[in-house]
Amino acid sequence: MDAPSSAMDSLSVALKSKIIPNQEYFLQGSVLDSAVETLLHRLRGLCDNIDTGPEQFNDHEMCFSIRKGPPPEVPLSLRVRRALDMIDMPWQLRYIGQPELGDKSQPTMVRSSLDVATSNTVVEFLTGMGFNLDFEYIIRGFMFLKGRMKVTVSKILKMNQGKADVEAISQSYLVELSVLAPSGQNAIAEEIKNFAEQLKPLVQLEKINYSRQH
Repeated sequence: MDAPSSAMDSLSVALKSKIIPNQEYFLQGSVLDSAVETLLHRLRGLCDNIDTGPEQFNDHEMCFSIRKGPPPEVPLSLRVRRALDMIDMPWQLRYIGQPELGDKSQPTMVRSSLDVATSNTVVEFLTGMGFNLDFEYIIRGFMFLKGRMKVTVSKILKMNQGKADVEAISQSYLVELSVLAPSGQNAIAEEIKNFAEQLKPLVQLEKINYSRQH
């Protein structure tokens, strides 16, 4: 449980200094199920939690949205996440902005990101305000730390309505390398790029143009 404690300490310092980490610099990729153990072994050797191993998580994430005006107004989206294996942990409310590709020389994508710990009544609060549940899923995996960088290797699982079981939506794991920092810390992007190079050819972490996928 060292990682959450460290994150809270960093946030406390940021709040006292009035410097809020509200920008997420990140790269994404995927690795096939058949190769994920090799990637995990590589990350154990590169990351800081070499003695304790990676932190495992098993979370339920729900994505809500509310439309502030008629189309083409973009809806406001919020995510609610809870740990299924640690029921005493606070729920998490998160705002994530649209990824910005920036100029071609920028090594990573950037998006606005704000996290707030909440009680388990947050879903009722959002629906009472008029938010609608768009989709939900289970996300299971491993989290590694390398300095201020976070690496997650996650399996996304589809929830079957009215059934207790879940099923994987693909035969691969999502890999994400990210840093949460205040605005204007563009040098962080180079750190992320350099670390991503060390994971090749096991996984290709890159900028993804989401606008081309719609």
